[in-house]
Amino acid sequence: MTETDSWLAEELLIVRHSGEIPEIAFHSSLYYLCEDPEGPQLTLGQQVLDLLRQQVVARYREIMLRDLDPKNRDARIYRGVKRCIFNWERLGKFCARQTMTVEDVRQEIAEALRCFLQQETDEVRAGLRRSCLNCTREELDGFAREIGVRPEELPEGLGMLFCSQG
Repeated sequence: MTETDSWLAEELLIVRHSGEIPEIAFHSSLYYLCEDPEGPQLTLGQQVLDLLRQQVVARYREIMLRDLDPKNRDARIYRGVKRCIFNWERLGKFCARQTMTVEDVRQEIAEALRCFLQQETDEVRAGLRRSCLNCTREELDGFAREIGVRPEELPEGLGMLFCSQG
């Protein structure tokens, strides 16, 4: 492995395992690799740029799926559906700026949202928990439409999740 390969591999890992806003890590990596006087000052080809961009998408995907996983609802790492909505918007803006598509991620997030809402509705209806939804009905409906979840695909009784917040 060359020194350049090593720098690139390290930056790919940094972006992939970045915090809550992976595009910041992406831009930091670009700066370090290309412009930082103390960095390697590389000229990156399209393939490397695409790999870095893909790491941003992978990280956003991971974050959104974390917040749509019912097992995480009571965990410290859980940020809720509202944060998932914000991250979807951030991902969409990033992909638009980078001329990338989000269709594969869209389908996966849509399925995760349907499953999450079904389990949440079932458990709240059964009295097993209070709703953990931290968004409004309007925000949820807009998000569902944006990712391709039709109203008839949302669980029956979804409205109770908003009434039990407090």
